[in-house]
Amino acid sequence: MGIEAWYMDSSDEDQRKHHRLNPNQPVSLDELKKLGVCYWKLNADIYKTDPELENIRKDKGYSYMDIIAIHKDTLPNFEEKLKMFYEEHLHLDDEIRYILEGQAYFDVRDKEDRWIRIAMSKGDLITLPAGIYHRFTLDETNYTKALRLFVGEPVWKAYNRPADDFKIRQKYIASLQGS
Repeated sequence: MGIEAWYMDSSDEDQRKHHRLNPNQPVSLDELKKLGVCYWKLNADIYKTDPELENIRKDKGYSYMDIIAIHKDTLPNFEEKLKMFYEEHLHLDDEIRYILEGQAYFDVRDKEDRWIRIAMSKGDLITLPAGIYHRFTLDETNYTKALRLFVGEPVWKAYNRPADDFKIRQKYIASLQGS
């Protein structure tokens, strides 16, 4: 089917709910691409031997990968970690996630600083550009298993907003000017 994204409401209800505006305001893949967000739909059942994933990894230089299972039974300090992932932040490198099982949301900011929610499920591979403000949460199923990809060694450091003085943030903002 492909990915689904929409503008979020401002409700402070449970972060795992849909948070769609009423009426819904969908966001297209083209609109996400203008923000630097890239997306592929792959066959997660064959991720270990998938030639398409291998080509993406070679093309983008994603040399490192690992798997994280986010569930109360598999992730120590589950609720605290979920709160931490949901803090608005940026990274100095691209964030690449490939959903192998379950479901999750990535929220990203658009050019007007509005939240866009991206619903991800099995087979969805997404890259968020370095410098974009974003956050992550599970949906109400409370489970996802994701492949994390990196160029070189993994860097887990998140910089919570405000981080507008970072060169990578300024580079990201400049990249939006042409789109």
